[in-house]
Amino acid sequence: MIDIFNVSILDILPESLKQDPDIVAIAEALTPELQETSRTIKETSIMSRIDEQPEEVIDLLAWQFHVDFYDPDLPLETRRELVKNSLPWHRRKGTPAAVEELITTVFGDGRVEEWFEYGGDPGYFKVITNNRSVTTDQAFLFIRALNSVKNTRSWLEKIEISQVEDHNLYFAGILHMGDKITVRQVT
Repeated sequence: MIDIFNVSILDILPESLKQDPDIVAIAEALTPELQETSRTIKETSIMSRIDEQPEEVIDLLAWQFHVDFYDPDLPLETRRELVKNSLPWHRRKGTPAAVEELITTVFGDGRVEEWFEYGGDPGYFKVITNNRSVTTDQAFLFIRALNSVKNTRSWLEKIEISQVEDHNLYFAGILHMGDKITVRQVT
């Protein structure tokens, strides 16, 4: 099998042309150009290699794809995710799915609850996340970004940060049918 990145034109010439010194000289002159072109081909595919792109390219792509809620001060991995998802978000703008993807990108996890799911006023929704490390700055960033993704008739009522802890639960019952009872705590 021929390696496209290291191929020499001499390797693919028919034997009859390898006898001509002019053809051999041309093949040797063109081989480095062919190899360089082969190596740079992969650089034309930007989106499939977005995780390899430098920070400057990510910033330019964010501008090009109109990532309305892009902030250059965000961590590089978050900015990459925002750029990766910008085109699908533009296709799904105004849907709860787009809002949930934004929640996942900014907060790490979470979900949207529409007003009819929790008994709120019509047209409102709330965001629920279980990420305890969410900061006020992230919440403000999310709200700014949310306005470019949600539909215009819906309003964010609140952001709930729920926390679930595992605790031991102890319970007891007692039935008293006498005159005197002593209750002691057992450890």
